[in-house]
Amino acid sequence: MESSKKTYKTVLTVVFSIISLIYIFPIVLVVINSFKKKTSINLKPFAFPDEKSFVGLKNYINGIEKIEFFKYFGYSLFITVVSVLAILILCSMCGWYVTRVRNVVTKTLKNAFIFSMVVPFQMIMFTLAKTADTLHLNTPVGIVIVYLGFGAGMAVFMFSNFAQSMPLEIEEAASIDGCNPIQMYFKVVLPIMKPTYVSVGILEIMWIWNDYLLPYLVLDIKKYKTIPIVIQYLKGGFGSVDMGAIMACIVLAIIPVIIIYIMCQKYIVEGVAAGAVKG
Repeated sequence: MESSKKTYKTVLTVVFSIISLIYIFPIVLVVINSFKKKTSINLKPFAFPDEKSFVGLKNYINGIEKIEFFKYFGYSLFITVVSVLAILILCSMCGWYVTRVRNVVTKTLKNAFIFSMVVPFQMIMFTLAKTADTLHLNTPVGIVIVYLGFGAGMAVFMFSNFAQSMPLEIEEAASIDGCNPIQMYFKVVLPIMKPTYVSVGILEIMWIWNDYLLPYLVLDIKKYKTIPIVIQYLKGGFGSVDMGAIMACIVLAIIPVIIIYIMCQKYIVEGVAAGAVKG
């Protein structure tokens, strides 16, 4: 029996290791090609850089200069940070409220958030683009409201389910000590919700930072662009593409998300399980 369990675990380890390598391979390929000449990327995309193809940091410098990388990096950073903060604070408050206040309104509100998770984006994207333009939400500040709306479904679902597992006695004790709802949230509820905060935050960061379609539809791209949008402007005339610069900019764009994910990955499974199972 023990030998069969060990065999089963070994097989699973091998299978998931292979799957991990399949997912990692495209990233490795992008990194390798970011140090190669354009012709070498086209002719030998899977080969490691050699003396003839290696260009050092030339592709990185070229890509940064061509698209004003750090300017649009700033737009992406602002949109991501502010959107995620808004989602975390407002949706955690909402999730806690609809859990503790039980009535028809809160139940309907929670069901509406859950329903929003299953509505395909393609059904509303053109209406959304028109509405955002009419309401002047086509700026880095305005798009935060759009992201809050799209991110609220999953966030409220996870926060509300986690709030069901929180001991009510702690909140009652804080209320007896004189805490109002705002004080209770920041001093009692928020610290307890830390695992879900971290997991929701990481998931939202990865989505918003890498998102292409929503900023392209909503933002006034003549004035504002995010990193995924501006990278496509490395395409030249007559179909020419500076693949080396594109690869370099992609590497620069994914580094922040990889760093955040590595630092906080241990909280993801814990937070998702807490927000989806407990209660």
